[in-house]
Amino acid sequence: MKNPKTARTIVVLFALAAVIMAVVSVKMSPLDKNTAAFSVEQPFLRSSLPTSTSAAAFLVLRNQTGHDDRLIGARSALAGRVELHSHSEDANGVMRMGEIEGGVALADGQVHEFSRGGDHLMFMGLDAPLEQGQMVPVTLLFERAGEVEIVVPVDLDR
Repeated sequence: MKNPKTARTIVVLFALAAVIMAVVSVKMSPLDKNTAAFSVEQPFLRSSLPTSTSAAAFLVLRNQTGHDDRLIGARSALAGRVELHSHSEDANGVMRMGEIEGGVALADGQVHEFSRGGDHLMFMGLDAPLEQGQMVPVTLLFERAGEVEIVVPVDLDR
C-alpha cells in the first residue's frame, strides 16, 4: 500500500475484529446460560457404525467456578442412559472400558479431557442413528453446581 496510514487502519480494524470474535465466541458457549463457570471446548459425539446403539462424546471440561466440584453423571434424551467411562489396560495388556466410579473430580482451575482412548461420555441405548452435524442437548450433573446444559455436535469424521 502506498499510504501507511491506510495500512495501519486496516491492521487495527482486523485486530479489533479478532478481539470481538473472541469475545462473542466465549459468550456464545453452550455453558454460558448457567451461572456456574464451566467451559466446554472441542465437544463432539460419534458412533463407530451407523447401526450402533451406543456412541461416545469427547470434550475438554474446564472448572472456573471458584470451587472444587465433581462431575457425577450426564444424561441426554438421545440415549437410554449416559455414563462416565474410561479405558484402562488389564494385567494381560487388554484394553477394557468401564464406568468411572465416583465421578470425575475437578478442582477449581483444573481441566479434564474426555478423549478417544481415555475418559469419555458413553451414550447407550440410542433410538436412531446419529446424523452428521446433528446438535445433541446433554445435561452434565455436578455434585456442587448441579445441572449444566450443553450442546454437543455429532461429528462422525473425527
